[in-house]
Amino acid sequence: MKVKVIPVLEDNYMYLVIEERTREAVAVDVAVPKRLLEIVGRERVSLTTVLTTHHHWDHARGNAELARLLPGLVVLGADERICALTRRLAHGEELRFGAIHVRCLLTPGHTLGHMSYFLWEEECPDPPAVFSGDALSVAGCGSRLEGTVQQMYQSLVETLGTLPPETKVFCGHEHTLGNLEFAQKVEPYNDHVKAKLSWAKQRDEDDVPTVPATLGEELLYNPFLRVAEESVRKFTGKVAPSDVLDVLCRERASFERAAEPLQPQARALLALQWGLLSTPRQK
Repeated sequence: MKVKVIPVLEDNYMYLVIEERTREAVAVDVAVPKRLLEIVGRERVSLTTVLTTHHHWDHARGNAELARLLPGLVVLGADERICALTRRLAHGEELRFGAIHVRCLLTPGHTLGHMSYFLWEEECPDPPAVFSGDALSVAGCGSRLEGTVQQMYQSLVETLGTLPPETKVFCGHEHTLGNLEFAQKVEPYNDHVKAKLSWAKQRDEDDVPTVPATLGEELLYNPFLRVAEESVRKFTGKVAPSDVLDVLCRERASFERAAEPLQPQARALLALQWGLLSTPRQK
C-alpha cells in the first residue's frame, strides 16, 4: 500500500492510495480533481473509487467533476449531503481493494455523517493507516459543528483512540503548528508537546507536510485524546472526560479567534463553505 500525500487549497490534503500489485487506486477527499488526475497519470494507476470523509466543500467539491471525467467511478461516504455520492456506507462496513482492507468508522462530531477509514494489508510489515478527515488531526481535531460532545468523545477516544498505536494518521488539514501551540497552552510542561512543536516549526519553515503522525505519538501530545490525563483535567477544571473535551473545544475556538481574528465577511464566507448557511434561491 502506497499513500501519496497531495496538498491542495490553502491547507487541505487529498490522498491517493495505491494497491501496488494490481495498480488500483483509491482517492480520499477529492477537492481538486485536476491535480489528482495529474498524479494518477504519473503513477500509471487505475482510479476506481473515492472515499469521502464528510460533505464539506473542501473535502468533496471535486467529486462531481471527477465522476464526469471517469465514468463508472464509485463515490462512497456516510452522508447523503456528499456530492456525487453513489453509495452510502455504514459504520463497521468493510471494503476490499486488492490486498487492501478498509474498515469504515463513523466518527461524528465535526459533522454527523463523518466517516473515517482504517486501511491495512494482511501479512504485511507496513503499519495500518487511518484517513481521519476532520475528526482527528495531528495534535488536534476538527471543530464540533454537529452532534453532541458525547458523540465526539466516542469518535475520538473510543473509536479512533483505540486503533493500533502504530497506525499512521492521515488527516484532512495542515493545522499541526497551531494545534501544538494550543496543546502547549493546555500542557505547558509536556515534553512531548515541546519536542513535537519544535519539529513542526522546522517542517513549516521547510514547507513540507507534517502528516502522517502515528496514533501512539498522538496519545502523548494531542489534548483531545488525553482527556483522562490529570494535567488536561486541571486545565479545564473538569473531571468527566466528555466535560473535559467540551471545555477543550471551547478553549481551542477562543484560542484560534485570538490568533487569527476573522472579519465578519470572512466568517460569513466560511460558514457558507461549511454548509452552515444556505445560498439564496434563484428567482
